[in-house]
Amino acid sequence: MKTLSAFKLNLKTPLLSFLQFSKTTQQILQIHAQLITTNLITDPFILSQLLLSLTSPNAPNLNYAELVFNRIYQPNSFMHNTMIKGYTQSSNPGKALNFYVNMRSESHLLDNYTYPFVLKACGVLMGLVEGREIHGEVVKRGFWSDVFVVNGLIGMYSKCGDMASARFMFDGSEVKDLVSWNMMLGLCVQSGDIRAAQKMFDEMPEKNVISWSIMIDGYGKKVGDVTKARLLFDHMPIKDMVSWSSMIDAYAKIGKVVAARQLFDEMPEKNVISWSIMIDGYAQHGKPKEALNLFRQMLCQGVRPDMVSVMGAISACSQLGALDQGRWIHMYMKRTRITMDILVQTALVDMYMKCGSLDEARRIFYSMPKKTVVSYNVMIVGLGINGFGEEALECFAQMEREGITKDDLIFLGVLTACSHAGLVTEGFHIFERMKKDYRVEPKVEHYNCLVDLLARAGQLEQALNVIESMPMRPNSALWGTLLLACRTHRNVALAEFVLERLVELKADNSGVYVLLSNIYADMGMWNDALRIRKLIKDRNMKKETGSSAIEVDGNIIEFVSGEMNHVWNQELKSIVQSFLRISIS
Repeated sequence: MKTLSAFKLNLKTPLLSFLQFSKTTQQILQIHAQLITTNLITDPFILSQLLLSLTSPNAPNLNYAELVFNRIYQPNSFMHNTMIKGYTQSSNPGKALNFYVNMRSESHLLDNYTYPFVLKACGVLMGLVEGREIHGEVVKRGFWSDVFVVNGLIGMYSKCGDMASARFMFDGSEVKDLVSWNMMLGLCVQSGDIRAAQKMFDEMPEKNVISWSIMIDGYGKKVGDVTKARLLFDHMPIKDMVSWSSMIDAYAKIGKVVAARQLFDEMPEKNVISWSIMIDGYAQHGKPKEALNLFRQMLCQGVRPDMVSVMGAISACSQLGALDQGRWIHMYMKRTRITMDILVQTALVDMYMKCGSLDEARRIFYSMPKKTVVSYNVMIVGLGINGFGEEALECFAQMEREGITKDDLIFLGVLTACSHAGLVTEGFHIFERMKKDYRVEPKVEHYNCLVDLLARAGQLEQALNVIESMPMRPNSALWGTLLLACRTHRNVALAEFVLERLVELKADNSGVYVLLSNIYADMGMWNDALRIRKLIKDRNMKKETGSSAIEVDGNIIEFVSGEMNHVWNQELKSIVQSFLRISIS
């Protein structure tokens, strides 16, 4: 008997080590088989470790874990809690509540570890009613003075949106710790009450790096006060990657990408989150070249991209029309098995559409197992801009058949498609259906699409009627759309009328006057054209320098208006001269 016990002990230690370091379900199942053949499966400690491995976020197999659990004779508290924790962290947190209900029949199993897990499940499910019931049981069983349980209750109420109850729990607790303070601090920031957050921050008996980061996040991203956020950041006694990333994100969110990049470069250590914040910041604020350059640097540093950095890079390719680079990123994601969720797939459809590769866009869109209103909007707008208006309307009809909820953005997309495809009748029909059938109140943007639709078709008087009959005051974008059409259709009188409206709105920038000058020039009214040009000069108006970019052999080449020293100038001059010689001959 002693020999058998020694044999089991010798086997037990390495098998436990293997369990702790197993990273795949297959490895865990092989160890489970070993436990059965060596009869170690009856050991409660071994069984607990097996359940821990099967419910671990690294290699979860909750169905198999439940099969193992159901075969255990009289599972203990640790085993029940392990299953509750596993399901709380899964896509099926409702199962955690089921396990809790089963535990209640044997109340001796409930302990101070059970309640934080099950309360977290209530928070994930937004189950306020269930959470209140568990709160009652906590008081009844005497766990209300346990700091872990109190923090679980604060977290549950805050996740369920019951701020008053969360605050009541915090104020009434005599066992507050740093976690409790940070949770309430985060709750104040989340609700947008930065004054209450600052008051609580000042009252905290102790602070850690999380406390400082929450406040930086609050000032930087919630209220957009990067000055105060930076002041806090500079006064932090210890900074970690979270605080650095929060400050960089605060700058990036409001478009201060230069300040964000300076801080990013100063960062002593970077992770994928900091890289992603900077890449996305560039992409969101009109710096696509910088976004792609940084994405390449990240790959060269050996950092595996996440979905945020990938979407930032895809967005940059969309803005630049960089099809080859967009394809490479798509292939890289497939090769490295980066998860392509619905957001990434939608971004890829948008990129391929904007780069003119409609077949690839269609292939991704129609292979998507699930589509959202955003996915349809991207597809509809893309088809319309590329001249496939009828197909865009069919796509909208398919969306209607699938019963996907329509919002104001999808109608904006359909109207944009009709505008680019010249489908005037269909556009007006959609506009009327939006109001009558779907009860969606048109916004200025919808009227802008309607004006653009009519203006492109040369129906300038009707476009003016739409503007003047709007229930809201027209903005400069609407008048600008009409002014642009005046040049296309050579209507000087209407252009002068539109300019007067823009002056009233104080939107008479240099671009507007340049456009009017060009209209005069197109009509041969040179004196008027010169008069407007002189006006621009006298008022010291500066026109924003225009630029364009093309992709050549996977490289982005940018051209700036008036640039005389471009590296490709000689080659371009030679090509233009060749075309001129051909046209003359």
